[in-house]
Amino acid sequence: MRFAFLLTALSAGVLSSLAAGRALLVLLPRPTPASSAASLSLEQRLALNPMRRREAALLLASRNNGAPRRQQHLLRSQGWGLDPLAAVALKQQALTEAALGSALQAQTHWQQLQRRHGSVPASADALYALGQRSALLQRWPAHPAALAGASEQADVSGALHLARWGARWPGAAERINNACLKSKLSAAQRQQLAQGLAELGAAADAEACLAGATPLPATALLLADVDLHSANADQQQRGAARLLGLIKRQPSAAAAQSAAALLAASDTLAAQRALASAAAPLQNSAAVQASAAREAPDSAAAIAVVQRWPRDASSWELQWHRARRSALAGRWRDTLALLQAGGPALEASMPAALQARRAFWMGLSLWQLGEPAPARSHWQQIVQRWPGGYYGWRAAARLGHNQQSSPAGAAPSWMPLASGDAQVDRLWRLGQPLEAFEHWRAMRRGRPASQSRALQAEGRLREAIGDGWAGLGQQELAALRAPAADCQLQQLIEHSRYQVRQRQPLSAAARSEQMPLPLLLGVAKQESRFQSNVRSVVGAQGLLQLMPETAAEVHGAALNEAQLSDPELNARLGARYLKQLLQRWRGNTLLAVASYNAGPNAVARWLTPQLTPLPELWVEAIPYPETRHYVKTVLGNSWSFSAPRLARCR
Repeated sequence: MRFAFLLTALSAGVLSSLAAGRALLVLLPRPTPASSAASLSLEQRLALNPMRRREAALLLASRNNGAPRRQQHLLRSQGWGLDPLAAVALKQQALTEAALGSALQAQTHWQQLQRRHGSVPASADALYALGQRSALLQRWPAHPAALAGASEQADVSGALHLARWGARWPGAAERINNACLKSKLSAAQRQQLAQGLAELGAAADAEACLAGATPLPATALLLADVDLHSANADQQQRGAARLLGLIKRQPSAAAAQSAAALLAASDTLAAQRALASAAAPLQNSAAVQASAAREAPDSAAAIAVVQRWPRDASSWELQWHRARRSALAGRWRDTLALLQAGGPALEASMPAALQARRAFWMGLSLWQLGEPAPARSHWQQIVQRWPGGYYGWRAAARLGHNQQSSPAGAAPSWMPLASGDAQVDRLWRLGQPLEAFEHWRAMRRGRPASQSRALQAEGRLREAIGDGWAGLGQQELAALRAPAADCQLQQLIEHSRYQVRQRQPLSAAARSEQMPLPLLLGVAKQESRFQSNVRSVVGAQGLLQLMPETAAEVHGAALNEAQLSDPELNARLGARYLKQLLQRWRGNTLLAVASYNAGPNAVARWLTPQLTPLPELWVEAIPYPETRHYVKTVLGNSWSFSAPRLARCR
């Protein structure tokens, strides 16, 4: 009797504990990659909601990549229902069974996935595995599985598919070029192949593929953009002529507007001459008028353009071009008038990064005009709204804020993606970046990201799947385009851009050479986007992009390519060289960083009395545009890496 009573009490206690545990799980937030393994295991076993059990199982499976037996156990029976996560579970079950040598079981899972979830992007992998290539390319043309399938096709159709949907797929350029050599190609096929090559920047190959035919407008725009960015004057002339041809053929078409914008954004002589002879309907556009006002004898024309088209990017660049020129000439009242043009309409539309630049120089103009109070107000606005980057640093310096560097903090364990696509965000939350990226690409049908939110999402997805170069590049572009009014998006982008990559080699180099870690991080981010295998067109290599001759001089012996690509050695030699430059310039980081890019002999020729009282103006006077941009970017990076620099959102 007593034993029965104890057993009943014990059972009641266990049931009460289980009930309490399940009640607690209901109150817990959704699992994420930041969740502990213990909490995920508890949720996977005890959560009342089967959806939460599946989410926990997928997260745990993602942490056991490379352990197929454990994954098999976690994913078993998780392919139930019609939710898109069931498709992901079935796909991963199939891959796990294949890794374990169970081909028949894998085939069964692929068939279930295709039969039950044919409208979900994960089914593209089932079509690929089941050999249904025609259906795959038709149904999911931009999905990586379709691009892999197209790259395996020996005929021209595979190259045409890659040119249309994935010209940047590994090996696609060679496939497309080989297809161009075929004699039996239609005019439309040549145009499609040429456009794929033009997207890659291979202008000469695209021209050869066209075999003398006139490129379609989209292809012509891509080819002209490549030519205008060339250092070769003949190529610049060819690009300008191509754009002018587009403008004259259909002056009211969208392609003509795009052509005018490309010409207006170029400072080459060929582009300016082409604009001057553009068709009449375009002469009254923001792009053409801004180009004409760039070299006008006074600022009146520029101010008129900015006031007329305050929301146009051509006006923003014109405003900065003329304001910078006036500041370099010491015409501070003129500088201020230019920067004030456009008023609230310009402020409402200009991206955050350009707003910070404008606010800083308005402050400096007021300071030089003897009005310190409003000057400080502008700089305080920057510190609050756009505290990171170069202008955040310079505003803080002007306000006398403490600037000492501290070691860059640990990166956040996990951050939401905030892509705007609920399923992509869900897959990201469940530790499935590859699934999220494939879903993203398939649903967008390969359309390139252009808006800031999409750029930050795609950039982070690419970086998470190992494409760090393109991924961080897209995040940088997202920062340049981020709307000034979207404070949360700015915070998200800033968090992601300044997570510390390559921490171990760069931290070791900083300690070894007694250098500030944030400065090394700032250089590495700009030089290589933290990719140790990067090699520039002039031969610089590795994390800190060392030229072989410089590396040999610093090291005391010649180094081979493998040694220069080694992250630890490259970081240490780059830190040592940067330390030597700092010593040469008595600790002046502006001069040291400029020397890292342009060489100390060039920098020695640029020394002026402005360096100490007006270092920002000294930077703008650097005659090499590349070095001018480099100095601002590296030192802005360093400032942002030294401590959290997040906007204060209301």
